[in-house]
Amino acid sequence: MKLSILDQAPISTGKTAYDALQSSVKLAQLGERLGYTRFWIAEHHDLFGLACPNPDVMLGIIGAQTSRIRIGAGAVLIPYYKPFRVAETYNLLATMFPNRIDLGLGRAPGGSAEVSMALSDNYLEQVRLFPNSVDELLQFLKSTFPKDHLYSKITPTPIPQEPPQVWLLGTSEKSAALAAEKGMAYAFGHFMSGGNGPEIVEKYRQSFTEKRHQKAPYVIVAVSVICAETTEEANDLAMSNIVWAVKQDTGESAAGVPSVKEAKAYPLSPEAEEKVRKIKQNSIIGNPVEVKKRLHQIKTQYKADEIMVVSIIHDEMMKFLSYQLLADQLLR
Repeated sequence: MKLSILDQAPISTGKTAYDALQSSVKLAQLGERLGYTRFWIAEHHDLFGLACPNPDVMLGIIGAQTSRIRIGAGAVLIPYYKPFRVAETYNLLATMFPNRIDLGLGRAPGGSAEVSMALSDNYLEQVRLFPNSVDELLQFLKSTFPKDHLYSKITPTPIPQEPPQVWLLGTSEKSAALAAEKGMAYAFGHFMSGGNGPEIVEKYRQSFTEKRHQKAPYVIVAVSVICAETTEEANDLAMSNIVWAVKQDTGESAAGVPSVKEAKAYPLSPEAEEKVRKIKQNSIIGNPVEVKKRLHQIKTQYKADEIMVVSIIHDEMMKFLSYQLLADQLLR
């Protein structure tokens, strides 16, 4: 099984944004040592105590401190940026780190309505134009503008020997259809989906249009995983992420991911209990053997080419151990 890492750079209580970002670098290095295929870092803006608003900058840092693992954005939120600027940035990264750069594209806001207003003059209009922006970006990266097009006269330098691999990220039929239409690899967020993920991904496969840059459909399924040496310990560790998610609904999450002790002490309303049930249903929590079994089930259900793991755990060493235990089960 191919395994990869999705990191959201969460800040744990008692820690700083600096600590969280340094931990992201260490996690990428660990993933490389353990044999993970790729490491992606997410883009969020003033949201829930997540430390990374700019994957581009972090990838330059991470790329310089790793040597083999593929690295990428999961995702660049295209409605905020001009395609030419994104093409320049990821061509630069691909020049510095040859054959290692992934460019994931998303259309989510990644923050509040006020953030969207601060970042874009007309965010909703740019969301509507998202398919056009994807087209334009692909044309810049592949130099495929018609000769009579204005943009055929410009180039997003530097031009790398191997261009970044472009992915579309999503959780909906709309994103799957767009990825299929554009002939793009597709990363589906199972950990954020509503339950009909395998059907959505199958529609992507069935309607995929072969392009020069992508000859066949390719699917990554992103899954929330908490793995520990015992099931009981895994359930305890998972409470940090679960209570943090509950706090997102009450505006308390900016303080960061709570410790297991803090999470256990947090009072849960009946509504919160229902959210806890749904989060657990959408997550894989258990000992290494249990997690291995569930990941194989997910891979089979989706016919996934690759599984990407996101693990929100308060304690850095326990988070690293979770990825280590997964690698021992699935990458050895």
